[in-house]
Amino acid sequence: MKSKRKLISTGSPFEKEMGYSRAVVQGDWCFVSGVTGYDYTVMVMPDGINNQAGNCFETIKSVLTQAGFDMKDIARVQYTVVDRDLVNGLTDVFGKYLGEIRPAATMIIADLIKPEMLIEIEVTAFRG
Repeated sequence: MKSKRKLISTGSPFEKEMGYSRAVVQGDWCFVSGVTGYDYTVMVMPDGINNQAGNCFETIKSVLTQAGFDMKDIARVQYTVVDRDLVNGLTDVFGKYLGEIRPAATMIIADLIKPEMLIEIEVTAFRG
């Protein structure tokens, strides 16, 4: 039997403009699109990579909850950071949100689409 597909949105204007969902649930999987540090309800970006990373994880937590998942279901995470010199400052935030979960992870150093964006985090969760 084919599982029903569920699309989740945060209301970010990027989702509609660029034609994607914040998350897609398919069966026991939840695929969360790259999340930047915006508070998507007011489209405000905080200063500093730690504040942005914290916002990313709070958005991810909220999206997973809407999808019927939990942070502990995260199996994979991909980080995109704009500058390798910023990475060492992220360990506290990563540890706070993922230290007990310890998903498989990849980090990429690359530019993001807006200059105020310092980090983008994408996760895949599995609850099977």
